[in-house]
Amino acid sequence: MIAYIVFAHGSSVESANHAVRNVAAEAARRGGWALYETAFLGGGRPDLVEAAARLAARGAAEIVVIPYFLTAGLHLERDLPELLARISRAHPDLAVRATVPLDGHPGLLEALLGRAKDREIGR
Repeated sequence: MIAYIVFAHGSSVESANHAVRNVAAEAARRGGWALYETAFLGGGRPDLVEAAARLAARGAAEIVVIPYFLTAGLHLERDLPELLARISRAHPDLAVRATVPLDGHPGLLEALLGRAKDREIGR
């Protein structure tokens, strides 16, 4: 079974982490993901390795990590490959791969244009 992890940077502000969890839950609902987790690089729990272990324990055969990052910066170029390697070593029968970040997705441009139309400053 394919499982999904929405992987974000994480924050010491728990409401920010909760917002990411809400996005992941809605993506799971719309995408029909039976198995999913939200994971954080730092500042939130679980981390990526913990989330993958949870999904493996629930029967995942493959995990798709979806970075909730705008661009492929240092965290996706350095940290994510190291974390994926750790997961693969801990769960050798588990196929693990990551998608590209959000940058370049047409929905991102639409979101930006929508915010410009809102003209709302700070919630």
